[in-house]
Order: sequence, then structure tokens, then C-alpha cells
Amino acid sequence: MNHVFSPPPVVSVPVVGRSERFPVHRVYCVGRNYAAHAREMGFTGREPPFFFLKPADDALVIADGQGPTPVPYPSLTGDLHHEIECVVAIGRGGRDIEAADAGQHIFGYAVGIDLTRRDLQASMKQQGRPWCIGKAFDHSAPIGPITEAAQAGDPSHAGIWLKVNGNERQRSDLGQLIWSVGEIIEHLSRAWELQPGDLIYTGTPEGVGSLVRGDVVTGGVQGLVDISVRIV
Repeated sequence: MNHVFSPPPVVSVPVVGRSERFPVHRVYCVGRNYAAHAREMGFTGREPPFFFLKPADDALVIADGQGPTPVPYPSLTGDLHHEIECVVAIGRGGRDIEAADAGQHIFGYAVGIDLTRRDLQASMKQQGRPWCIGKAFDHSAPIGPITEAAQAGDPSHAGIWLKVNGNERQRSDLGQLIWSVGEIIEHLSRAWELQPGDLIYTGTPEGVGSLVRGDVVTGGVQGLVDISVRIV
């Protein structure tokens, strides 16, 4: 098949212990999925989950673990925020997946950071407009290597943390998710047919905060490879 210009290469994420890489299809994100973070953002309760997407070809930054990976400070903002997240990698697609069956569709897990232009997001919210500009910008979704599910242990109660320049800002446990990974997959697969290669950023705990150029951000989830980026 001929194209009017060369298509971009497939975006892929390294897999721990394998030479093959994980080709990415879509990047889904879950909003306000820890109670304490929901409260710090002005919301309470077990509200129905909601989702937004990031462009896989432009938003993903692959952090290979060989030192802090550079991430450009984005344009148009003076309030860039970090949000540490556990990322679920889908290996088997499907629609209307039951939460109890979700594990059969999971290839593995990784550590990700949902970067947010908080001032732009807040402005769009106040105007009742979509806030893609606050979330779905270039280089907004750093991700570390994927650990296959069989080697990841039990992620349902794993610790999750983030530090900036060595100072801890976020720490929680995946057991504090308002909507579990299985429930997230159930809800998502009712709205979209999930595909192999989909990534799901499952939400961030409390403690989100601002970043400036030069900051080194490290984060982790128990049982997974840590992530390290430098804002440049």
C-alpha cells in the first residue's frame, strides 16, 4: 500500500526480560481513582469512573531505566503537575468484559506518570469545555518497562510512590483504588472495544504537585521497574 507520506513507526514499550516489545494501540486514563486525591481535587465519594485518552504516538515517553529520561517542559503552562500511576497493559482485547474475567486480558503492568498542565485544565473546567489541552499534550505520558503479569506479583495491594529531587510527594497503596483494575476494565470495555496494545493509566493518589525545569522525578510501584525522568 502506498501513502502520500511515510507513516510514523509503531510506538512500543520494552518488556522486562524479553527482546520483543509491546506495540501500543491506545492510551486510556482514569480520572480521580483514589479517594484522597479526589478530595484534594474537590470531589468525594465513589463516583462513576470517567476516562480520557492521550495520543500514543506523541504523548508516550519511553523511560528505559538507564538514568533520568529527558521530558520537555510543555508550552502554554506555568503549572505542570506530576501524577504517579500504575499502568495496565492489555494483551487480549474484548468488549463487555466482566471484572472477574479481567485478569485474562492483562499482559502486564508498568509505572507511568500522567503529566498535567493544571492551569489549562482548570481554565477549561471553569468554562465547561473539554480539557484535552491540559492532559493530552506531547510527552505527557512517561512510562517505564512493562513487567508481565506472571512476574508482577499481586498488584492489587502494591505500594505506589513518587519523589521529586529525592523528596517524597506521593505514597499510597493500589488497594486504595476507588475502582479496582478489574472494575476499570469492565467499565472501559463497555464504552470501547479494548484491543491488544491498549494501555490504561489507572489513576493517581494524593500529593500531586508542580514541577519546574531541572526537576528529577522518580516513582515506582512495588514489583515493577521504577521510572525516572528529568524535566528539561
